[in-house]
Amino acid sequence: MRIPETIRLWASEPHDGSEGIDDFRDFRDFKIVDVFTGNPLEGNQLGVFLDGRGLDTDMMLNATREMNYSETVFFLPPEHPDADARVRIFTPGGELPFAGHPTLGSAWVIGEIFGKSTVTLELGVGNVPVELESEGGTTTFGRMSQPVPAWGPYDGTAEVLDALGVPDHQSSLPIEWYRNGPLNVYVEFPSEEAVAALAPDMGKLGRIPINLSCFARTEDGWITRMFAPALGVGEDPATGSAAGPLAVHLARHGRIKFGEEIEIRQGAQIHRPSVLYARVEGTGDAIERVLVGGRAVIVAHGVYRLR
Repeated sequence: MRIPETIRLWASEPHDGSEGIDDFRDFRDFKIVDVFTGNPLEGNQLGVFLDGRGLDTDMMLNATREMNYSETVFFLPPEHPDADARVRIFTPGGELPFAGHPTLGSAWVIGEIFGKSTVTLELGVGNVPVELESEGGTTTFGRMSQPVPAWGPYDGTAEVLDALGVPDHQSSLPIEWYRNGPLNVYVEFPSEEAVAALAPDMGKLGRIPINLSCFARTEDGWITRMFAPALGVGEDPATGSAAGPLAVHLARHGRIKFGEEIEIRQGAQIHRPSVLYARVEGTGDAIERVLVGGRAVIVAHGVYRLR
């Protein structure tokens, strides 16, 4: 079932103040979803405006800054015939063509409303399908098929390491960039403790327009921390758009096998523990699919006044 043109099944028409509050001219229904966790008050928070019709880009950006999460999304009727909804994704710094936790969180909301097992979202990068698993009518897990990233050597290594406070850092893996919408740059560290100890200079890092993913192997998986102050996100609790390219990075350099699913933990240092799962299928010469999954939980809903 595609979402109807009016989106009436999940959002009322914008309120006009006729219900007893004289000066309120534009109310919008919203939900808050904690993504890449099954526990409320953990994971990465996502603001979801269920009806973005009539809102211009400036209003969406202002609403995103008001919500003050890493990302906020706005649902619109789809333009592509195969999509269930068009979704615009914003950070406090601007709009993104793709991001991971907004994709999973948006699909989770739509899937629960319609009882769907597959949700296709129309994003800036094109259509992105999300497969949802459920038990007893409740969604329990979601897995998105991400855009296959482009990649290459990163030429700002010295600047990034200086901003991280580790100018003499050496790694057996090259520092490379991957783009699947956002530009992600990956720096390997020797241990979980080394990643946890990072204290970047956010002023310096804020002048570098990248998602900086710092990672290390652990006993049972991988740990990451992601910094993106140039996008208005100091440290992100869970970065789905960086999880897929991390799996690509590791597989390309022989750290994991193609087809092997990895568990990634993120967010503990900012008290928002998150768990992501990533897998890349194909070969280094021909990547077929990049899959990223996890859980989510809807924790709040309400009505926002935007004017």
